[in-house]
Amino acid sequence: MSPGRAPRPLRWLGALLVLYLTYPLAAFIVRVVSGHNEGWNGAGLWSALGVSVEGATISLLIGVVTAIPLAYVLAHRRGWLAEAVGVVVQLPLAVPPLISGIILIYIVGPYSFLGRLSGQRLTETIYGVIIAQSFVSAPFLIVVARSAFRAVDPSLGDVAATLGHGPLARFLRVDVPAASDGLRTGMILMWLRAFGEYGTVVVLAYHPYSLPVYVDNLFSSVPLSQAEAPTILAFAVAALAISASHVRLGWMRRGSPPMPAPAAPVSTPATAVGFDLDATLGSFHLQVVHPEAGQRLAVVGPSGSGKSVTLRALAGLLGPGAGRVTYGGRDVSTLAPEQRQLGYVPQGFGLLPGRTVWQQATFGVRADPARAAWWLQTLQLDGLLDRLPEQLSGGQRQRVSLARALATDPRVVLLDEPFSALDAPVRSELRRELRRLQREVNLSTVLVTHDPEEAAMLADEIMVVSNGHVLQAGSCREVYQRPASVAIGRLLGIDNLFEGGVPAGLTTGLPAGQAVLWQVPPEAIRVDPQTAPPNRDRLSVELGLGLVTDVIDLGRTVEVVVALDGGGELRARATELPDLTVGSRCRMRADADALSAWAAPAAQ
Repeated sequence: MSPGRAPRPLRWLGALLVLYLTYPLAAFIVRVVSGHNEGWNGAGLWSALGVSVEGATISLLIGVVTAIPLAYVLAHRRGWLAEAVGVVVQLPLAVPPLISGIILIYIVGPYSFLGRLSGQRLTETIYGVIIAQSFVSAPFLIVVARSAFRAVDPSLGDVAATLGHGPLARFLRVDVPAASDGLRTGMILMWLRAFGEYGTVVVLAYHPYSLPVYVDNLFSSVPLSQAEAPTILAFAVAALAISASHVRLGWMRRGSPPMPAPAAPVSTPATAVGFDLDATLGSFHLQVVHPEAGQRLAVVGPSGSGKSVTLRALAGLLGPGAGRVTYGGRDVSTLAPEQRQLGYVPQGFGLLPGRTVWQQATFGVRADPARAAWWLQTLQLDGLLDRLPEQLSGGQRQRVSLARALATDPRVVLLDEPFSALDAPVRSELRRELRRLQREVNLSTVLVTHDPEEAAMLADEIMVVSNGHVLQAGSCREVYQRPASVAIGRLLGIDNLFEGGVPAGLTTGLPAGQAVLWQVPPEAIRVDPQTAPPNRDRLSVELGLGLVTDVIDLGRTVEVVVALDGGGELRARATELPDLTVGSRCRMRADADALSAWAAPAAQ
């Protein structure tokens, strides 16, 4: 079976269903072609068609105004109330239409409160037809629209909020376009259901005749052949409506306007970020504190440690209850995301579907077209202005997301693993590009990453987090040179870091009994066969004997992994292949001044 092709039994089952659904239609077409096409001059045919079309269209308009907002709310709410509302609005799907009509009689019938208030005009009128059609068809739109809204990437709304768009603008300009395929399908289903409704309409509004009621009367009073005309009309209208659901409004996509003259950003004062966060999301508890210090902060930690949650809290996306946040000494804790003047680049880049590169870059409320043009040109995107997200490579999408964030002249740019999905050459190039931008325009950034090299390259301050708590924070030099534990060293990618067991000959200058951490760089270690004589040089330190467990040729360097006899593992790195193989016994040594030792912080 070729890739992507369904198994044969599934294809046969699908074909059987297609045959079952199309055979009656084909048989009817044959009858019409071979018959006399009767019923076209029947009294009331065209008025009945008009009633059904008018009622279904007005019902759909009511659904667009009410059902789509309700579906949006239900898609973003959890809890018993939302579940209860979801059940209630779907009840008309489960109740037989005749029963629905009886229920509506109790509410809008001639002797009900609403019926008397309206002068008994809610039944036996076009209003009754609309009420009946809306009641049975609205659930179709609600159910489909709720699923469509739930499928929208939440990061799109987050990005729009940080770009200055309020809740209503995010709904109209982000969620509705992103869910448009599902909304269009739901609207067509609602219109068709309303157009074809019989049971509820015949109970609530027998007059004026809708098309189904008209056909029922024909069926019971005249030869069956007289029903051919309304049946053909019903099929034709349904075919047109279904065809409309497949029409893509590509004509609405306009080409990008001529790009204005680029205007370079003006260097702004550094904006340090400080925070005291305490937030709970489900079973995860985030509790991190960081005082304002440098203008470029990196948050490092393993997956699930709370890095992205921290960034979302800084953006205001968790609400004011997440804790205190300050930008350059100004408390912004109570400000909504759209008021914080941020740039935000989420992990998935958050590009808006259906919008070109130019439209993405100028989407921010505070976006300056001239500034957007400068960033697009600087990031080598000025030749891609009319491209859609799916027409861009991963590196190009990342550049577009960054240009969009910077086109608003943000005080702080929040970057959530911006390079994690890119291949090595592109990742390296974009890191250098971002570092250059940080220096040239005094860009203040908070970077979330699991890559220690990336953190060291793009930050002055670093905060190591795990399980929602800060393990260590400080300047990059302090944290990298003096990690507070072996576990932190591993997170920072520091090799050959040990606690206690200081090699003989290494002077620590620490009090006796003090817990010690020590480290030796892989480049400083020499590996010799075990038969080599011990080193008598007082300027070098014996690291011990061990067994070679791996020799890794990295191209420009060679890494040798040795399991020490006393326990632990050392990694040595050299430019040439050593005269050793896996399983060889070896002796390891290093210059004394290459080793460093410091007091291990007391456990908290």
